[in-house]
Amino acid sequence: MSIGPPSPRYLELDALRGFAVMGILLMNIVGFSMPEMAYVSPAVYGGTELPDTIVWALSYVFVDGKMRGLFTILFGASMMLVIERAQRNGEDPAKVHFSRMTWLAIFGLAHFFLLWAGDILFLYAAVGCIAYFLRNLTANELMRRALLIFTLGFLGYTVMFGSLLYMQYQAGLPGASAAAIENVAEVIASFDSSTAAITADIALHQSGFIPIFLDKIQNDLFGPFVLLTYNLAETLPLMMIGMALYKNGFITGQWTTEQYRRWGTRLTAIGTVILTAIAFGLIYSDFAILLMVNASYAWNWPSQLLMTIGYAALLIGLMRTFQGSPWMMRVAAVGRAAFTNYLGTSLLMTFIFYGWGLGLYGSVGRVELYLFVLGAWALMLLWSQPWLVRFRYGPLEWLWRSLARRQLQPMRLS
Repeated sequence: MSIGPPSPRYLELDALRGFAVMGILLMNIVGFSMPEMAYVSPAVYGGTELPDTIVWALSYVFVDGKMRGLFTILFGASMMLVIERAQRNGEDPAKVHFSRMTWLAIFGLAHFFLLWAGDILFLYAAVGCIAYFLRNLTANELMRRALLIFTLGFLGYTVMFGSLLYMQYQAGLPGASAAAIENVAEVIASFDSSTAAITADIALHQSGFIPIFLDKIQNDLFGPFVLLTYNLAETLPLMMIGMALYKNGFITGQWTTEQYRRWGTRLTAIGTVILTAIAFGLIYSDFAILLMVNASYAWNWPSQLLMTIGYAALLIGLMRTFQGSPWMMRVAAVGRAAFTNYLGTSLLMTFIFYGWGLGLYGSVGRVELYLFVLGAWALMLLWSQPWLVRFRYGPLEWLWRSLARRQLQPMRLS
């Protein structure tokens, strides 16, 4: 198979990917270190003291979903870049694309079962297979269809989770049946983990590698497919938006500085105002669990979409201001090795928090967790650029590319 020339490098794509992979850790750190529902509500685990509440609120408003959304948009844009390169080199774009997605799915399954249940690689591989068939649509067609799918998904989840609030309202009315009250209690219990369930979760993750692995096999064997089903209506349109933003030149820096500034400030401001209002309402409710579930799984969709695109615009403007600066080049290097940094972060964090490593799971406060984030960021920024001065790809980027092409790729720079 012909190797062909490397894809053109866009600072915007590389640096945005660097910001995204670093930002994803801000979102995932709670999932690495605490029971799952702590991500949804600090009242479930992690504490509601003022510092913990402030950290939760800042994460909910400015981080949760936005960095994953940015990563998803960039995946769609990069997918178009790979397809165009294959066509330019006279290769079969379908063969190149689906080979890459097959190996990405394998990496994702390994990541899920061997390291961390929060994997997104399998999800991206599966959705990427669908998105391929939309590659010939124009930017406007992609954007319109993406917004339609996204809106339908948002409405569906709003109705689904909103029905739980309606059930709770009905059960609170005078004369409500015992069955209605019991059903609501069961729903709340399914989200608001009991002390026994939290204790068991902490004990599991503080145990060894084999017990954690066997628990996934026994209790979460189809977890990657469940995640795919749940996230399809959000991930596919975000990927399509990334394809559209690549085609119209947004994601590769071809718009004017004023356009990036205007879109970035407006979209980010609108999303921030809405999510801040929701966050204050949740705090006022004392983190009522069904409100928290709705706010985390449904109400945040529109604002996250606005802020994801707004962040991309603002960050591209930042790149123009600091283009060529040493720290921006380091962020871009992190993005060029995003696959290695993403999986490397999972390895590092599970080693720190799981029992087969340092066993700190469940024992570090929500505020203190971000010291580990800063440490991981420092590692990403320190190793990525020196490595890429000597080598063409990050270690796992090289492995993925070699497996997908069934040929060892040149690694050292000549």
